[in-house]
Amino acid sequence: MEYILLVVLIGLLGLFLSEMYRQVTKLNTVRRLIDTYEHDTENPKVIDEMYAFCLKDRKLKKVMAKYNPTKKDFDMIYHKLLMYGNFRKINRFVPISSFFAVYTLDYLLKNKDLDAYTLTKRTMNFFNI
Repeated sequence: MEYILLVVLIGLLGLFLSEMYRQVTKLNTVRRLIDTYEHDTENPKVIDEMYAFCLKDRKLKKVMAKYNPTKKDFDMIYHKLLMYGNFRKINRFVPISSFFAVYTLDYLLKNKDLDAYTLTKRTMNFFNI
C-alpha cells in the first residue's frame, strides 16, 4: 500500500512540475513578446511568434485544432484588439496576452467576426483591466 501511495505521489509531483514549467515558459514568452513588440505593434513577427507558440503549447494547440485558424485570422484579431487595448498594465498587453490564455484564445477564435470593441472589452474583463 505504501508503494502505491509513493508512486501516486511521485506521479502528482511530476505532473505539478511539468505544469509549472509550462506556465513559466508561457509567461516568459508573453513577457518577451510584450517587451519586444509593445512599441512596434506593426511588426509581422509578433503574429508569427504567437501563432507558433499556440501550435506548440499542449493546451493552446487543442483550441487551435478546434478552430483551425490561420495567421491571417490571428492578424485580424490582433489588429482589432490594438484598436481599444493598445496599452500596457503591469505585465498585460491585451493584443498579445489574449492569445496565451485558453479561455481568451477560445473566445477570440470563436467570435473573431465581432467588432473590435466587444472583443477587447471581453478580454480586458478577463484580465481585470
